[in-house]
Amino acid sequence: MKIGILLTGHAPEELKPHYGDYIAMFKSLLSGQDFEFDGYKVVDGEFPNSVTDADGWLITGSKHGVYEDHDWIPPLEDFIRESVTMNIPMVGVCFGHQIIAQALGGKVEKFDGGWAVGHQTYDFSGTKLAMNAWHQDQVVELAPGATTIACNDFCQHAAILYGDRALTVQAHPEFSADFVDGLINTRGRGVVPDEVLEAAIDQLDEPTASQTIADQFADFFRQERPR
Repeated sequence: MKIGILLTGHAPEELKPHYGDYIAMFKSLLSGQDFEFDGYKVVDGEFPNSVTDADGWLITGSKHGVYEDHDWIPPLEDFIRESVTMNIPMVGVCFGHQIIAQALGGKVEKFDGGWAVGHQTYDFSGTKLAMNAWHQDQVVELAPGATTIACNDFCQHAAILYGDRALTVQAHPEFSADFVDGLINTRGRGVVPDEVLEAAIDQLDEPTASQTIADQFADFFRQERPR
């Protein structure tokens, strides 16, 4: 099964030598799942020729906001809607979570409650799962037909399911603790309040359920669905 990874933002240049870009991180997260991967730098205007070029699509995180004026965002939203119409499964993470919601009729905005950084625990229908997060923007209104499947006190729509068409999460299962530490020092200082960063640093060693989320992504991609 071929998974196309749509890169919507670049990792900090200082961290790439150690961790690679976000495409590499998702390849690592989904390694061992018997997938093939193609990557497309949509943030730089590089798009697939067709939504049928892969058996499933994954949209990465980004430093950009989905409501910002970038030339590549409207065609990405068109791509999302076409993929959903053709029932080609799609997974979205952070920015991907938000752009899928926006493309399908939901609402995203900069959350007035501030930032979520580092270790966060979410309620998945009674099961507590932890992931690393890095966001201020949030989905604040669901798209028609969407269902919230995870939340916490800070993020009401932390994971969303769109039937068998799309599965999205706000947090970052692909982010290791070391990478979050790197983000704190390259993008966090002077942007995110110091107390939020210090709280994140204190919890860097807390375990996450990244592999559990990766398995959920893989199972979602492999679901049998009509075309």
